[in-house]
Amino acid sequence: MKKAYICLDIGGTKVLGAVFDENLKIICKVKKKTKAEEGQEKIEERIISIVEELIAQSGISKENLAAIGAGAPGIINEDTGEIIYTPNIPWRNYNIRKVIENKFKVPFFIGNDVKMGVLGEWKYGAGKNMEDIVGIFVGTGIGGGVIINNKLYSGARHSGTEIGHMIINTEGPYCNCGQRGCLEAYASKIAITKDIKSQMNRGRKTILKDLMEENTLVIKSKTLKKAIDEKDELAIEVVDKAIYYLAAGAGSLINIFNPNMMIMGGGVFEALGDYMLPLLKEQIKKFSMPVVLEGTEIVQSKLNDDSILFGSLALINGKMN
Repeated sequence: MKKAYICLDIGGTKVLGAVFDENLKIICKVKKKTKAEEGQEKIEERIISIVEELIAQSGISKENLAAIGAGAPGIINEDTGEIIYTPNIPWRNYNIRKVIENKFKVPFFIGNDVKMGVLGEWKYGAGKNMEDIVGIFVGTGIGGGVIINNKLYSGARHSGTEIGHMIINTEGPYCNCGQRGCLEAYASKIAITKDIKSQMNRGRKTILKDLMEENTLVIKSKTLKKAIDEKDELAIEVVDKAIYYLAAGAGSLINIFNPNMMIMGGGVFEALGDYMLPLLKEQIKKFSMPVVLEGTEIVQSKLNDDSILFGSLALINGKMN
């Protein structure tokens, strides 16, 4: 093997790592719990142990390891490798690049996880050969990314494209960020779960009562899919409402950026894309100017769970070439 890359998807609950060969194919993966509650040093140890395990499993030598890349939640300076702020992980103004580069003696690059997901789709997935892309990833929260003229847009202070916190109703429900009426407060899995629980507490009959655990904070995407597949009235009503608000946000973004393509990704679309995408395409017509919408292709993510890994690989290649 001439050279290899290790890419990481660092989340609040798990870290997923993969080794890519010189042909940009994944040759092995390792996944472990982050254990963020145990503090910064323990997270460092966990990340280092995953990299070491990937090296051992893949059989690559340290001389063949060209670079390490990662995506993580929060506001990240892609130029310096500093994590300015991240939710669910105790990192503030923390330079993870120094830690990894001192340990493994190879270049390390990191960016916001959802931006990395969109970057991966642009370089290797659904958005290949497109110059201008908007990506919306719907999971526990809602994140996004924008490619303008073949370049990832990050904003003046690395915190741009917080698509989930676009205000779509100034008098809407409070979001976890502290604002009111964010897209995330209407269409994320957190919002969907709150809506379902509220309706169940009012006595609505639904199979979700049997499918959800009593202390469920965020409904699983596969649970939603099962309820939709079984034509559960409440599940359809709540998901359709989320689609409506997603369309409002997506339509506004199309009006602003006039992209070649809009990519819908994240766990919700991975599970429910066949149901949601056609409805989204129909609803979006209410919120986007026809002349702008006409040239925008609306598609689903191709890389799914691997999008952040591929985005980290794209970040490495963009920084090193």
